[in-house]
Amino acid sequence: MDENENGTAQDLRHPQTMRAFREMKLLTGGYLALSWLTMGAVYLLRDHPSVVNDNVWVRGGIVALASLLSFALARRAAGGSRGAYRRLRILSAVMVVAVVVIVSLPRFLPPWMRIEQAVCGLLLLRVVVITAGGRMRALFAAK
Repeated sequence: MDENENGTAQDLRHPQTMRAFREMKLLTGGYLALSWLTMGAVYLLRDHPSVVNDNVWVRGGIVALASLLSFALARRAAGGSRGAYRRLRILSAVMVVAVVVIVSLPRFLPPWMRIEQAVCGLLLLRVVVITAGGRMRALFAAK
């Protein structure tokens, strides 16, 4: 059995660990899907300035790119990459804070986009909780 960056492959196959990784991949996959569906809607509604403004394009683009990165990091972390785990932990926390700030700014985004951002934030908040859990921290602790 191969060693991963930090522990044994057996640690990665513990049922609770596998469940946590599966949930993280589902959450980041949902974030990815929602973000890119939103960008599709933004493109289709681009001629309606009351629904799609410059802030929607910029914020939607940032979130869509961050969702790609988050999903890739979750997959790599599930494979045992300590670096990917640390990056996912940081990125998801930063994005949750950004969502809270952006959603709370009056008139910055149209209501539909504020709701979409809040849903993305909730998905990522769960990722933050999972990555901050004792099992994950212990699995990826520096040795």
